[in-house]
Amino acid sequence: MGEIVLAAKVTHVPTLLMSEQEGRIKGTRQPAIDGHREIARRAKALGVDTVVICDTHWMINAGFHINAYKHFKGLFTSNEFPQFIQDLDYDYQGNPELGDAIASIATDKGAYTLVHHLESLELEYGSLVPMRFMSREHDMKVVSVAAWASTHAHDESRLMGEAIREAVEASDSKVLLLASGSLSHKMWANKEYADNNGTFTISSEFNRQMDLRVLEMWKNGEHDTFLKMLGDYAQLCYGEGGMHDTAMLYGALGWDSYTANCEVITEYFPSSGTGQTNVIFPVQ
Repeated sequence: MGEIVLAAKVTHVPTLLMSEQEGRIKGTRQPAIDGHREIARRAKALGVDTVVICDTHWMINAGFHINAYKHFKGLFTSNEFPQFIQDLDYDYQGNPELGDAIASIATDKGAYTLVHHLESLELEYGSLVPMRFMSREHDMKVVSVAAWASTHAHDESRLMGEAIREAVEASDSKVLLLASGSLSHKMWANKEYADNNGTFTISSEFNRQMDLRVLEMWKNGEHDTFLKMLGDYAQLCYGEGGMHDTAMLYGALGWDSYTANCEVITEYFPSSGTGQTNVIFPVQ
């Protein structure tokens, strides 16, 4: 019997990659990189063989979608930020059986889901950036779930999370579940970016205060209260991908019955106007 043994909400900002390159950003994102590597070390210690990534950089307009190809390999250049992410090499095994099972169960639950086994369907950088650093500590198979859900309700993403857990438990896999996305996600307007040192600042003090309050709620196990405000938080603070990654995470962990105290392993930091962190959600 399989199980989700570790779960986390993680950042995937491109400056993590740039932090390892020469230039003004070099070294500035080391705490976030260290957080990714620590998550992977813990996953390795727990015997994880597969990571399921709910990726808010994979946009979908109808249905839910899962990339369950058997082997992800290639070079990735971001069409959003080609100056930041270009020719990023990757090579990860997939877990097609688990991806198929998640799609089948989610569809049965009412969250219509298509699973894809296409060599040409590349991973998005919401999956590739965390894996860039986690793979240095532990070799894991990858299943990517689209979580930039433009026409979907959080209740549907909750069903996807439940399907992830049920599929894992019916498998032989030990799984690390990642919600890959920011907290608030109001990026600086193009004309304001340079004047506000946009790479290292938040675009809204209201958003920053809300992000910090959410982190306190997570650390204190106030998940029932957080879920009551998830819809407003995602809308008012421009949550990345509508925060459907977070709804999937909670669906897999038990939704409002989840009570664990979370562990912030990368202190909150702003990036291009948005709020970022790495947080472990202990599995109950």
